[in-house]
Amino acid sequence: MISGLYRGQDGDSRVELRVDVDGPRPAGRVSGDLFTVAGATTTYVGSFAVHAPKLDVEPEGTRIDGRGVFTFPVVTEQVSVRVEDGVATAVIDGRTYRLPHASPYFRSVLLEQDSVVGTVPFVSYDTGALPSPLARPRTLSVVEAWADAGVELRLAEPGVIPVDGSGADLAWDDAELHHAMTQQFSQYGEAAAWRVWLLVASRHVGGYRGIMFDYNDAFQRQGAAVFYDAVKGETPQAQRAQLRTYVHELGHAFNLLHSWQKNLATPPQPLGPHGGFGDLSWMNYVQHYQPGGEPAYWAAFPFQFTDAELIHIRHGFYRDVAMGAGAFGIGAAEVQPFEQPVEDLSGLRLELRAKEWFSLGEPVVVELKLSTRGEPRTTHNHLHPDTEFTQVSITQPSGRTVLYRPMMRHCVDRSREVLLDAGNPAMYRGAYIGHGRDGHYFQQPGEYHVRAQYVAADGSRIVSPDLVIKVRFPATAADHKVAELMLGEDQGKLFTLLGSDSPALRSGNEALEEVIDRHGTHPLAVYARMVKGLNAEREFKRIGHDRRLRVRPPDPKESIEQLSAVVREDAVDNITLNMVMRRLARAEARQGDLDRAYAVLDDMVSIFEAKRLNPVVLGQIRQQAELTKTALQAEA
Repeated sequence: MISGLYRGQDGDSRVELRVDVDGPRPAGRVSGDLFTVAGATTTYVGSFAVHAPKLDVEPEGTRIDGRGVFTFPVVTEQVSVRVEDGVATAVIDGRTYRLPHASPYFRSVLLEQDSVVGTVPFVSYDTGALPSPLARPRTLSVVEAWADAGVELRLAEPGVIPVDGSGADLAWDDAELHHAMTQQFSQYGEAAAWRVWLLVASRHVGGYRGIMFDYNDAFQRQGAAVFYDAVKGETPQAQRAQLRTYVHELGHAFNLLHSWQKNLATPPQPLGPHGGFGDLSWMNYVQHYQPGGEPAYWAAFPFQFTDAELIHIRHGFYRDVAMGAGAFGIGAAEVQPFEQPVEDLSGLRLELRAKEWFSLGEPVVVELKLSTRGEPRTTHNHLHPDTEFTQVSITQPSGRTVLYRPMMRHCVDRSREVLLDAGNPAMYRGAYIGHGRDGHYFQQPGEYHVRAQYVAADGSRIVSPDLVIKVRFPATAADHKVAELMLGEDQGKLFTLLGSDSPALRSGNEALEEVIDRHGTHPLAVYARMVKGLNAEREFKRIGHDRRLRVRPPDPKESIEQLSAVVREDAVDNITLNMVMRRLARAEARQGDLDRAYAVLDDMVSIFEAKRLNPVVLGQIRQQAELTKTALQAEA
């Protein structure tokens, strides 16, 4: 077998060559990365790939020739490789390199895995423990699953994170996860490198099984987490699901999208059968597999990536695969606005709603409504764009269209079925789309056109009509100053995370404090108060330099002060106001005033009754209020 990694240097030019023409699941390709070496430093130059080489096996060696695709200008696109006695002689852009065989793997990645006290990291699964006719019986670990894809996972010494000061349940939110990575991951840095951090935490506040949460800044895809309380179990079914969750989340770090989202990559990639839901891949959701759902998925799953995913993992250009390099899902092409289907027999309708006018710097929140067109319809409940069954495109005043990409990408391995009928005609979600992985999306005055696409449980793609959002020019000097304070990068993250104690976001918190202290009467100050109040209402977990987990308790007094002001202003959208008032009630309960907490919830019902909302929606709000009362009483 000659496939594997070859590495060598000619003068100041270093080459890493991947030959993939024999062995397990050969992709029939050759690819490589070029670097410049200067003193003790190495700099990335570019990558190439030969997707359809000609292979000649001769007595004295194997010859591979073909036209390459390069990321940098070349004199000639022709690539020639001759492999003999463990050495590849490669001619790339007219220059000859002698490259000794370095590894049977195509990539080598350092995996640093830490776990919080009380969790048990996954070890391995016996693929013969449950019927799986397409998978050979063997003990399969995360390392071995990636080895099947041609990737060597080198394990750093695992760490166990002790806890100082116990929280109520050690439930993690996105802000805490992002902060934990910046403090705990010893290899975290602002550079591309083959390393990734995986945290085994107790549970996520959203109930998710896993998450790739490092989805922002210029150096993404370095951190992921799995949540023990959602995946734990000793049964074969639980062990099998744990293996899939671990491999799936690490797949995102390699820049792999979910199976049904590949058409949203830039440049777009073709979808597999059934709009991607028919892929037998680590990157699909088992419950949405078509046809047949979860039983059919596991009955046919061979515990591997698809051929297209394998090509990306082994032969994707360096910056498109290496952690901390290219942004998630990004290559070179721009997004196009979602087009309405030529024929739509789904029976579902998707609508976007928002204020017609926003001030510059004001957080842009839209309301998504999914309803039935008449006949009852059953679908999943993942309408919020952070779970990525719903995508939002934004056409900016310049005419450029961008895709809203959430800062945190939540993997939802379980879906609740929702029946939309006369008794429950629609479901609603509010989404902050003003800031995401690419920064602020509404950072200049003008007219924006927003459209959404929801991928239903059967794979149908429901597209909303166009929503026009207008951003006003600042009218006064105060408007200019407040807009400047609201549009910082850290401030956008704080709006996404609903606050954070992370020192990495200190400048954002200071800017929002300035909005409150110096511009407290400005209409946009309500959003700064909301972020500060929501962050104070919750506990916050911080990992210190001593690698211990400390829990900052909630500050109900501060939360009540800030959130009460938000409610008085009544300036936020209805869904956000609902969330703020329920969090305010919890702050009152935590301060020991359960009667006042109940009064806040009664006020919430009265406020929405005065707005003359749809009777079905009002019924849901009343039910929310009663359920929250019951939960607060139980906590008390």
